[in-house]
Amino acid sequence: MNYQPVAPFNGIAGWSFLNRTMARQTASYNNSSTVQRETTYFRDNIAKIKTAKDLVANQRLLKVALGAFGLDGDTGKQFFIRKVLEEGTVNPKSMANRLVDKRYVNLTDAFGFGSPFGPKNGNTGFATKIISAYQTREFEIAVGNQNEPLRFALSFKREASAIAGKNSPGNTGWFSILGSPPLRTVVEKAFNLPSEFAKLNIDRQVAILKDKSSSIFGSKDIKLFLKPANMNTMINRYLIQADSSGSSSQYSPASVALTLLQQSNTSYAGSGTIEALFAALY
Repeated sequence: MNYQPVAPFNGIAGWSFLNRTMARQTASYNNSSTVQRETTYFRDNIAKIKTAKDLVANQRLLKVALGAFGLDGDTGKQFFIRKVLEEGTVNPKSMANRLVDKRYVNLTDAFGFGSPFGPKNGNTGFATKIISAYQTREFEIAVGNQNEPLRFALSFKREASAIAGKNSPGNTGWFSILGSPPLRTVVEKAFNLPSEFAKLNIDRQVAILKDKSSSIFGSKDIKLFLKPANMNTMINRYLIQADSSGSSSQYSPASVALTLLQQSNTSYAGSGTIEALFAALY
């Protein structure tokens, strides 16, 4: 049986529960038969791929490759993905560089089919790195099937942390936030921005985000905006807004204990009874 993440509560309570149980839940999910089957196949075969054409022709490998970058919805766009991969990122006018969504740049750089140094998919550690990213994003998707706002909160924490770790000049960090669907979703709702915001000129959008950051956190600097404490504040603001707009979980508190007990591949030490599980939940 494939493990399904447990997300029993909405809002901040759900976020707190998910973080407390993250290690156990991710381990159980990664050990699920479907995930194991796909990642094992990828590990055994990705180094055999020589060109971007070869990769897009293999749907199983392509699924993991795209899933690792949050592009799982693009598996049917073989011609587009092949063009992105083959053009690389050295040329500023390449397809990946011209796209607002920078996940394609990350995908292209990771595989290196368009690089003058050649593809990287045969390098030591390449498969492990891609598989780890794939497992992380697939777990987020599975969480989203139970509670969509929690999925966006997980994605925001991961992607915002990655941006914070880079030395991004000027407004590059703000552009990265606007170019990422999960980051944009969380920020727009956390800042309570109207739907018309997305229709504004991109520079105007950045200016508004910087003003909002200044009013809440006291600075327009992206580095201060992405401090861990401020990211947590953004997640909490987002979850409160999402909860108030009617997002819900498929789990009721009463069903959580039964769900946990039914997950045959999960070990909950000291939780052999329903009462013990409810004690852990509350």
